[in-house]
Amino acid sequence: MKQDELKQKAALAALDYIPEDGVLGIGSGSTVNLFIAALATKAHLIDSTVASSVASFNLLKHYKIPVLDFNQVASIDVYIDGADEINPLFQMIKGGGGCLLREKILATAAKKFVCIVDGSKMVTALGAFPLAIEVLPMAQSYVARELVKLGGLPVLRDGFISDNHNVILDVHHLPLHEPIALEEKLAGIPGILGTGLFAKRPADSVLLATTEGLQFKERT
Repeated sequence: MKQDELKQKAALAALDYIPEDGVLGIGSGSTVNLFIAALATKAHLIDSTVASSVASFNLLKHYKIPVLDFNQVASIDVYIDGADEINPLFQMIKGGGGCLLREKILATAAKKFVCIVDGSKMVTALGAFPLAIEVLPMAQSYVARELVKLGGLPVLRDGFISDNHNVILDVHHLPLHEPIALEEKLAGIPGILGTGLFAKRPADSVLLATTEGLQFKERT
């Protein structure tokens, strides 16, 4: 089974998590795009959504799904998003699409975080995928030097500006054996606005589509 077919299976399964009379948070990325397309068939059941990126906002609008600014809602009942890597503790690396800061805000605010992925994203240990870090442009060089001190190899995502008008450093080789400690350390570096390391706020549920079938996993 092709990867796109697996993504589609995970996306369709996520329809069961639409909250009744609540706010649905929507992430970003290829699997989420499939989810949004499927969501169009359930638009009449949706009270409101909040999007983590301009691209997702526009796609929701395209399918005539009600979407609000985050400041217009009191809370998010369910947040659905993908991942670039996810470990058995449901900690993740996200940010391949560059929307990591907004994604983390919505995930942290959500009562329930559902991650939808194909089997290639499940790993025993995080770190093969580079860690995206959103940085204030004026602090780019300083932050890069601090990341080198931590053992990382930061690479500027050339020609890319985030939805928040910041730059992205993709950092290779950071030691990720203690994800929560590293996330906290990175948060303490001035100039870093957000990281794609979702360790302090892991997913609550994972819909994992593999060639053997669809697996529903809950964090204990």
